[in-house]
Amino acid sequence: MRVFEGGVVTSVEVRARVRRGGPLWVVPVVWTVGLGLWGLSRDHSVWRDEAATWQVARRSTADIWHLLDQVDAVHGLYYLLMHALFSCFGPGTTTLRLPSVLAVAVAAGCVTVIGARLAGKPAGLGAGLALGLLPAVQFHLQEGRPYALVMAGTAVSTLLLVVLLERPASWRWAAYGVTVLLCGLLNWLALLVLVAHAVTLCWTRAGRGTWARWSLAATGALAGTAPLILFSRHQSEQISWIPPLTWHMLIGPAILLAIGTLGAVLDRPLPGRPSLASVALPLLAVPFLALTGISLIKPLFLDRYVLFGQLGLTLLIGTALGRAIAATAPRFPGTARLILPLALLSALGALLPYSLSKRAPESRVDDVLSAADRVRHLKHPGDAVLFIPAARRDTALVSPDAFKGLRDIALAESPLTSGTLKGVEAEPSRTRTAIRLSDRILLVTDAPGVAKRDSARRDKAKRAALRGYFRAVADETVRGRRVTVYERLPAPVRGAAPSGRLQP
Repeated sequence: MRVFEGGVVTSVEVRARVRRGGPLWVVPVVWTVGLGLWGLSRDHSVWRDEAATWQVARRSTADIWHLLDQVDAVHGLYYLLMHALFSCFGPGTTTLRLPSVLAVAVAAGCVTVIGARLAGKPAGLGAGLALGLLPAVQFHLQEGRPYALVMAGTAVSTLLLVVLLERPASWRWAAYGVTVLLCGLLNWLALLVLVAHAVTLCWTRAGRGTWARWSLAATGALAGTAPLILFSRHQSEQISWIPPLTWHMLIGPAILLAIGTLGAVLDRPLPGRPSLASVALPLLAVPFLALTGISLIKPLFLDRYVLFGQLGLTLLIGTALGRAIAATAPRFPGTARLILPLALLSALGALLPYSLSKRAPESRVDDVLSAADRVRHLKHPGDAVLFIPAARRDTALVSPDAFKGLRDIALAESPLTSGTLKGVEAEPSRTRTAIRLSDRILLVTDAPGVAKRDSARRDKAKRAALRGYFRAVADETVRGRRVTVYERLPAPVRGAAPSGRLQP
């Protein structure tokens, strides 16, 4: 027996009510899409991570394959998907971010169904509505990167597993394996979900037949992802910037684990079904703990790599709401019906400052489009342009029209030809000569609060030549990037810069 919406009902009646109520998942899906469309363009801004997606998506399929042979193979499937979308709908912030919005909406629908099946309709509805409000999810809800898609795939595979524990079917096991494989191809760290699902099978004491079918599906997913894992290891230099694991990096995730454990304590399973905690707690804890262990060997700890663990958290939040409703309903049925909407409004109000901040351009470290707009207004025909570091060339790759008429004097091989994200630059001596032969140069670099100390020999040579032969006549900083205009001095200046001169 189970208390449910003001009465005592059996688990059979709970399932019947869920079915009679229509597709419960529609409400969280619509709610999540609304949250995602709210401020989607972020005041027409695109930051450096999204700029990588943008510039690669605009390349031809052949050029994308050439790129993946050099860098970013781990994101290959995502880049090909975005290339198809850019080809159909054109480049823009909506095309860039809408896939993530729809992916989180799919995930919200899945956790709604999971919660309703395992803990009752209020728990499912609470879980689905809560997902889009979680701070980590809000950030990636409007992000032109693959992590929301990985979360959607994980949600689908988890729903399939829950259904398979009750009604095994060969086609569902095949769908489960394919879904996990797609998640692994989007980001192979998503395969940690298999460890979480294995813990769920242990928790629920699955039979030998279930273990055998799961092992077959999991092996297929691992085998399909193995070539990508092996190949991407040769591109590990791309993640060399990730800092070593420190204790303060674990404080936030540890708090979430504590909250999740509390939610698991409150869980009471429906008869004949696995408990919601047996699905949600491994999904929250296992990927985080596994990534922490990996990071002790090789720094790899970024919370976005295990964003899909938030699915477990939102399921446990839904469980807590469901328990509160069930406890209140027998004596105060009217109050019980208000618990969910009041909790939703309270969370929305409490998180409103955060929600607004994440929909502002300042929520990201920089904005490529604003810098390109300043270049468009400051340039003169025939000007030269320099980028420090070379990765800031993404400004021109995302907005090539803004750089028409400018000469990239440090570039030796274009990003397309070299199969890279930033191109190959000439030796410092050649760049220095090109600078001396120029009369007016635009420098695109990071804002002072964002910029790191120059480490590349080429970048040091660029700044030294600018100091020796040019003076800054315009200097604008906008949303994390800086555009400076240099004009040649009447004669080369050696030594200290004149008083009042802007420094590069």
